[in-house]
Amino acid sequence: MKVLHLDTNHSLLIEQLNNLGFINDEDYTSPKHKVEAIIKEYDGIIIRSRFKIDKQFLDKASNLKFIGRVGAGLENIDCNYAESKGVKLLAAPEGNRNAVGEHALGMILSLFNNFKKANKDVKKGKWSREENRGVELDGKTVGIIGYGNTGKAFAKKLRGFDVKVLCHDILDNVGNENAQQVSLEELQQNADILSLHVPETPETIGMINKDFINAFEKNFWFINTARGKSVVTAHLAEALREGKIKGAGLDVLEYEKTSFEDLFMDDVIPAPLRYLVKANNVIITPHVAGWTIESKEKLAQTIVDKIKEHFC
Repeated sequence: MKVLHLDTNHSLLIEQLNNLGFINDEDYTSPKHKVEAIIKEYDGIIIRSRFKIDKQFLDKASNLKFIGRVGAGLENIDCNYAESKGVKLLAAPEGNRNAVGEHALGMILSLFNNFKKANKDVKKGKWSREENRGVELDGKTVGIIGYGNTGKAFAKKLRGFDVKVLCHDILDNVGNENAQQVSLEELQQNADILSLHVPETPETIGMINKDFINAFEKNFWFINTARGKSVVTAHLAEALREGKIKGAGLDVLEYEKTSFEDLFMDDVIPAPLRYLVKANNVIITPHVAGWTIESKEKLAQTIVDKIKEHFC
């Protein structure tokens, strides 16, 4: 079987597929239309998020048997159409779940202890202790929306703290020993912290909006290591200004390109983002929650293992 690699990944992916007898070609730079011109020659493709695998692409991929997406989500693939053509979809949410869980926890602790402001103060020569007094995580209620791989990994990280963990998911009976599954209304009534772990779907795009935020009983902290388009940034900025959201840790932004490799289509910085960048109670990282040295290897190994399971 011939496999076309469209994004760079850990070297073990190609090495192990070679050992399994696959023919591996690499093309990390050609525009989409040039890839479409040759894709009929391949049985499989490996991609992260370089471009969308849409109906036009799939129609040209007449011999395609699988798509390996080295990441958690499949939103850059027309999944229904691919499956209707008999293409097997292989993702790797298991590969970076631990990294995402650690990153989300790190963001909470950074916000609670004013790391961003305190660091800036010291670098300016200010030794401001009282202004940077923190709060403790113990005694808080943490709400997790989306209790799949990363949501469960994050809840596991919280076991060392004296916290109550609630989770909400569209699937029934996903709660476990680390989180009690509740309705969205119960979560909004009790949570001091909200951590988002949902995929990008039509239902989740824009879900964190003014009405959603105002439905929370308490003022709360917000963490998003999932997808940026789930948040209406203008409404988030407004809630931060008003104090309804006490602080935010954002690894993803509404304004990212679909490839996740760049932030903007142009150089215009929207006003809500300008506010977030300047705010001391907002931490922003460049979509790296699942982007560790260890997860790079785990993601690649997960895809190899799934290809081996289905095609060897």
